[in-house]
Order: sequence, then structure tokens, then C-alpha cells
Amino acid sequence: MSIFEAIIMGLIQGLTEFLPVSSSGHLALFKILFGIESETGLFFDILLHVGTLCAIFIAFYKDIFAMLRQGFALVFDVICNFFIFIINIFSKDKKCYRKVINNSYRKFVLLVLVSTIPTAIIGLLFDDYIEQASTILIVPAVCLIVTGILLFISDKITNTYKTPKTTSTGNALFIGICQGFATLPGLSRSGTTITACLACGFNRKYAVKYSFIMSIPAILGAAILEIKDVAISEIPTNEIINYLVGMVVAAVVGFICIKAMLLIVRKQKFKFFSIYCICVGLLSIVIYLMGLV
Repeated sequence: MSIFEAIIMGLIQGLTEFLPVSSSGHLALFKILFGIESETGLFFDILLHVGTLCAIFIAFYKDIFAMLRQGFALVFDVICNFFIFIINIFSKDKKCYRKVINNSYRKFVLLVLVSTIPTAIIGLLFDDYIEQASTILIVPAVCLIVTGILLFISDKITNTYKTPKTTSTGNALFIGICQGFATLPGLSRSGTTITACLACGFNRKYAVKYSFIMSIPAILGAAILEIKDVAISEIPTNEIINYLVGMVVAAVVGFICIKAMLLIVRKQKFKFFSIYCICVGLLSIVIYLMGLV
């Protein structure tokens, strides 16, 4: 893979990971249409996702650090409650339990964990099918059309108001299931989850934040599972440099797109992305039916 191809794919990843047009779908289309094949393609895909992961940490560093701090405190209180439970069994003087969820950030941590469970189950059960789907043009093409429809629906949802305090674990479970299905190439993860958040009544700014932060464990989990299949020692040194350039490009472009998404969702401007996804999907279907690839 040349450095030019790496930069182009980094741009595609950075733009489409956060803009609601599906990064996996565009990368799949790019590889199929331009015939890019590489034994280390999986490693490059992982690096691209690491780049966009860095963008999320930079954009929401205050929230993420607060969640990490409160997450550790939450675990500590759970452990304390376990010991209190044991003590209360043998003691007549019953001790009071600590309140585990006592602020919005702890509730946020709990909700993200709940969302991650169905995403992980779907990803593990259908991993082989999802990987195979990325090689068949018709799959990302159809999924892009579905993405366009979801984005059109999201613009029609109004009067959203929920914050972490008023979000239920049922909402989090539903959004996690939607994120699991969004692993299909062409089905935008951000578009799908933001639409799901808005359908659950989330405040629009909160919907964007939740969508991107909940992607962190999903991206990390996928990277950990896939990295074992990568033979890093077989990657030529010049290609490693190209891969790293692609990762940096994805991170920079991704950060810019996160900031743009906060404005796009607030202004309800998804219709332009909806039209784009439907057009790209239909064009890809035509190319597939004509046997041009």
C-alpha cells in the first residue's frame, strides 16, 4: 500500500467514522472498487480505528477522565457493599450500604457498560459473517441505503430532553443492540446509534456524546480480538510508516468531524447525509448488477 492510498483511506476513515455515512461501508467500497488487497489489511484497519479512537479521547477528554475516575469509585463502592453484606450476615448491628450510583457520571458509566454487552455479543456471534459481508459489494450498498433512511427519520425526531439522570438501562440496552447491528459494512455506527438515542428521547448534544463515548469499548474490544490475527513481523518497514501516516490522518480528520457533528445534530441537518448515503448505495447496486466489479 502506497502512502497516497494510506492517506486517502485515513481521510475516508476520519470523515466517515463520525459523520453518519459509515466508515466500514466506504472502506469496503473503496477496497472492492479499486482492488486494494493486502495480507496486512486487518492491521491497517485496526490502526485507522485507533486513530479515530484518539480523536474521541481528545474531543471528550474531560468527560472521559471524569467517567474513569467515577468508574473506579463505583467499583470500590461495590466491593465495599459486598463486604458490608458479609458483615451483616453475622452481625446484629446492620450497616448501611453505600449508594453506588450517586451522580451523573456514574450513571453514564453504567449505561455505557449496559450498551456494550449486546454489542459484544452480536459482534462475537456474527464476526465471520460481518467480515465476509465486507467483500460483497451489494451488502454495504444496501446498508448505506438503510443508513440514509435512518438519518431521514432522525431529523424528524423532535423535543428530545433526556440526560444521563433520566436515561433507563432499557434505553442503553436498545442502543447497544443497534450498535451491534451497525457493525455491518455500510450501516453507519454513529448514524444508527444517534438515531437510536434520539428515538429514546436523548437531548441532542447528549446523544452525540453518548454515541461516540460508547464506541470506545467496542473499538478497543474489536482491536484486542483482531490483533492476534495480525503477523506484524511480516509487514515491510516502509508500509508501517504508511500505516502510521494513515492513522494520524484519521485522528486529525476525525477530531474535526466530531466537532462538526455536534453542530449538525443540533441543527437537524442529517437530510444531506441521508441523500448522499442513498445515492452512493443506489450507485453501488447499479455497479454490482452491471457486473463492473
